[in-house]
Amino acid sequence: MIDLVTKFAETCRAADLRVSTAELIDCTRQLACIDTSDESQFKTVLRVNFAKSRRDQRTFDRLYQLFFHEIQPDPADRQQDVCDRPEDEAIAEMKAQAAGDDLDQAIFDFLSGKPASFLQALQNLENQEEAPAAGGLKSNLGQLAGRMEMMLRLNALRARADQWGRHSPSDPGGPQRRAAARQIEQRIDRARRLLTEETRPYHDGLRQVRTHHQHFENLGERLFSSLTPREIAEMREVIGLLVRKLKDRMGRRYAAGKRGALDVKGTLRDAGKFQGIPLILKYRRRPLRKTRIVALCDVSGSVWSAARFMLNMLYSMQDCFSAVHSFAFVCGTTDITEIFENNEVNHAMEKILTNTDIEFGALTDYGAVFSQFRRNYMHLLDRKTTVIITGDARSNYHNPRESLLEEIREKSRRLIWLNPEPEAFWTTGDSEMNTYKAYCHEVRPCRNLNQLIDFIEDLTL
Repeated sequence: MIDLVTKFAETCRAADLRVSTAELIDCTRQLACIDTSDESQFKTVLRVNFAKSRRDQRTFDRLYQLFFHEIQPDPADRQQDVCDRPEDEAIAEMKAQAAGDDLDQAIFDFLSGKPASFLQALQNLENQEEAPAAGGLKSNLGQLAGRMEMMLRLNALRARADQWGRHSPSDPGGPQRRAAARQIEQRIDRARRLLTEETRPYHDGLRQVRTHHQHFENLGERLFSSLTPREIAEMREVIGLLVRKLKDRMGRRYAAGKRGALDVKGTLRDAGKFQGIPLILKYRRRPLRKTRIVALCDVSGSVWSAARFMLNMLYSMQDCFSAVHSFAFVCGTTDITEIFENNEVNHAMEKILTNTDIEFGALTDYGAVFSQFRRNYMHLLDRKTTVIITGDARSNYHNPRESLLEEIREKSRRLIWLNPEPEAFWTTGDSEMNTYKAYCHEVRPCRNLNQLIDFIEDLTL
């Protein structure tokens, strides 16, 4: 039993489900206290120890079904020697004819009931980074080629298994060979399903905002991308008035928060000066904690028009946050925090366009951006940080690398995505918005001033 649970833990780790050694030890100790023949109790103990959150439970259920019900041999067969089972004989014959590289080894391990290396190979495909080709252009052909190679090998093995299982009527062991071939074919079909299925994490708690208030009738409903220079100047005046209003409200809120709740013990101690009569009330000095902001802004094409207004408001309201770090990106991440700290906002916008290494002519690659952010800036995130991403999620068919977005979510307090495109376009073309939104706490369109005001008020108040 311990060996079986240890192998299942290896399978979970290969599928990017974190299981520590301490949790594995606790699990084996708890299994000794229950009836392991009762599957509901057995599964509950494993789930409690291996699934850390609601988001992990769906992955755990899928791995549990795969490991214990789809690829493990029957209980009666587990007592036999490996060489006594016809399916192991077939696997040994097919393995002798294979290329013998790491991919083949992972596939044959899966067919033998050990899925860890195959799941790890799938994870490597998901996390594969595309190297620029000649001319500096990138494509997703490397990942597609890897998937195609794996699919071709699985198809070839299925054909060999079918050929191995064919028998003549006079062959006494024919029925057993055919049954073994069918079992191998079923496992190959499960491997192909893992290769092709599109899994989605648990995201029932996602907040998807679709409505907004009419703060301003005309200017408030104009798209950022269609503003004239005069309207941009008017909008900056409106933003300035709004910022002052919100700062006043935030100041009153934090002034009240500094007083805190009544400190009964402190009041009674101080009452000793007045013969035990509490004439002076004492309060706990616990000011409210301010939010830290990390903003990632897509500055390619028309998306820049929405990103600049959001950055303008965030930096005009820096007093409302404990820290604000901003990054601009197209195909790589550029830290623009110092530019905003050392320059007036509008001048900072000009410097971003002219004095940075942002490749404005490159194709947007969100997967590469998330990879670079994880490599260089993950230390900025903690449980007090709100991450705001502004972009249309159009990644030009590159690998979306959504697992990196999940890592950002796990390290931060909130992950909010503002999309300047209408929601109807989130499922068209090269948009990965439906993929990314499953890893966010909140998504909302942000195409005009009214929607931006709603978002800022929700963020600060």
